[in-house]
Amino acid sequence: MRTLLLLAGLVALPAVGSELGRPAPDFSLPDLDGKVVRLLDLRGQVVVLEWFNPGCPFVTASHTRGTLVGDAARHTQNGVVWLAVNSAAPGKQGYGVDVNRAAAKQFGMSYPVLLDESGQVGHAYGATNTPGMMVIDRDGRLAYRGAIDNSPDGEGQAPQGGTLVDYVSAAIDDLGAGRPVRYPETKQYGCTVKYGS
Repeated sequence: MRTLLLLAGLVALPAVGSELGRPAPDFSLPDLDGKVVRLLDLRGQVVVLEWFNPGCPFVTASHTRGTLVGDAARHTQNGVVWLAVNSAAPGKQGYGVDVNRAAAKQFGMSYPVLLDESGQVGHAYGATNTPGMMVIDRDGRLAYRGAIDNSPDGEGQAPQGGTLVDYVSAAIDDLGAGRPVRYPETKQYGCTVKYGS
């Protein structure tokens, strides 16, 4: 019965992923040009991982009207490393170099899109939705996991509680000030990550 419920999408399983405050899982992933990016090489910098799917309407909304407009550009100017990760499996929505390259151009993304075709990295981090977000501190620990903000429409127009909160920017600001992250984990919203299994 549980299997049938799972197939019907009626049972929500908890996210599997690395523990907050613990070392973030290392990875080596290729970008759209085949250049390999390794997390361990970025130690000493704050790193943001943005789970990306160019076919997801929430990703499009966030990149064209919502919180992701300008967020990466603003933070990378201050030394933050911002990486998009696409965990779509072959044949799934959002898969493919050309599709991702066109979307990155459309959205004005000046940071790398990394391809996680096996989904191994996405599962390791507990990425469930696009755009799901992770923030890693300078010591390589997972400091934040969740949504980009508290407006599940992706457009920033319907914030829960009435005031828009950019959770990723808040985490980056807290890390920069040497204080605990105010919102270490929030519920991811958007499209499900298109894993192969």
